[in-house]
Amino acid sequence: MSSAKETRSHDTIRKWTESHKGSPAIIDTDKKGEGILRIKFCDDSENLKEISWKEFFEIFDEHELTFLYQDEKNSRFNKLVYQEESTVSHKK
Repeated sequence: MSSAKETRSHDTIRKWTESHKGSPAIIDTDKKGEGILRIKFCDDSENLKEISWKEFFEIFDEHELTFLYQDEKNSRFNKLVYQEESTVSHKK
């Protein structure tokens, strides 16, 4: 198993997601206007609401998140973390 890569690049995130047959999504919370970003895959059992890439990246940037992922073809490992939890530079 390879280690995770990190990125804040919108293009890289979108290309990785689409190449793994995923789409941007959110888990609605009880707090108005709040939610948890996720990448949705067709066989996900979680109750995820698909959103536009524009909305996804607005939330992503607003919360200064970093995308962790594995670049292996068959791996769908991904995680969205706050920048403080990653080693990615805070520069955009």
